Amino acid sequence: MGTGGSKLQPELLEDLQARTSFDKKELQQWYKGFMQDCPSGSLDKVEFLKIYRQFFPFGDPTAFVEFAFAAIDENKNGKIDFPEFVRALSVSSRGSIEDRLTWAFQFYDTNHDGMISRDEMLSVVSAIFKMVGGSIRLPPDEDSPEKRVAKIFDQMDRNNDGKLDFEEFRDGSKLDPTILNALSLYNGLV
Repeated sequence: MGTGGSKLQPELLEDLQARTSFDKKELQQWYKGFMQDCPSGSLDKVEFLKIYRQFFPFGDPTAFVEFAFAAIDENKNGKIDFPEFVRALSVSSRGSIEDRLTWAFQFYDTNHDGMISRDEMLSVVSAIFKMVGGSIRLPPDEDSPEKRVAKIFDQMDRNNDGKLDFEEFRDGSKLDPTILNALSLYNGLV
């Protein structure tokens, strides 16, 4: 992408307009801000972690950042470039519930086998608990990662195989207010 460029290449701009919910002007504004914050044209994991530490100063976002970074770094080159950043931003802030559920499923399916195992879910949920620290009060049946995962699987794992396929995850998430609220957290913010 080059360093210090203040304008998006026309072909990249056109591609991002087609693949995100942002218009030309918004993409140009996001690009300008991204390049000001990341003059190299990309964001590495250390810089990404610094950002999360600012938002979660009372917890430890390290493990969560591993999952988030892996989900956003589509080409797995160890850096988040502008197209990867803006596509993730588009899904999280303007995507349909279906788009967000698809992205969330891929986030939790850490081994990319098309299923979410209890262990995968527990790894991600544990990382979330560590990140938020004690800043969120949860009901007694959800006040630990293990209890939260058990509740999710009790609600979603219709065939009781210890794994969630996309349909189980999607349908179960639509019935879980906590998940729906989390998916709507950034709705319309940008």
